[in-house]
Amino acid sequence: MGQAREVMDRLTAAITTADSTAIAELYATDATAVTPDGGELHGRDDIAAYWRQMTQAVPDGRYETVHSYEVGDTAIDEGVFTGRNTGPIQLPTGETLPATQKEIRIRGVDFATVDDSGHIVDYRLYFDEMDFLDQLGLLPPA
Repeated sequence: MGQAREVMDRLTAAITTADSTAIAELYATDATAVTPDGGELHGRDDIAAYWRQMTQAVPDGRYETVHSYEVGDTAIDEGVFTGRNTGPIQLPTGETLPATQKEIRIRGVDFATVDDSGHIVDYRLYFDEMDFLDQLGLLPPA
């Protein structure tokens, strides 16, 4: 197992235990991240704030790995994130929605590119945001 894989595994553990300090420390100060719901994020502080609001919205989140890879300085995970929405949901508009108390099960893929110092410099997260919102009951009826 290489450095990228080890860092990605530490990130997953920090997210599922809602360890905000550990999450922030894994990213380079000038890291970038792209997520379906947060858009493009710049810098450790913005990325850590994104994860903080996600772990507050689903504090009991669990992650089941389906596939994991490492290619050079990049780790790639495909898996399923599950949990119950018991905390407020922060929308990109700045609005906050109360917890729905609904269970979610979201399949996603993430990529983390790690520099020589062991920090994530580029992070990409992909999941179906519409499926996520639908499971939370936040979409209008079809």
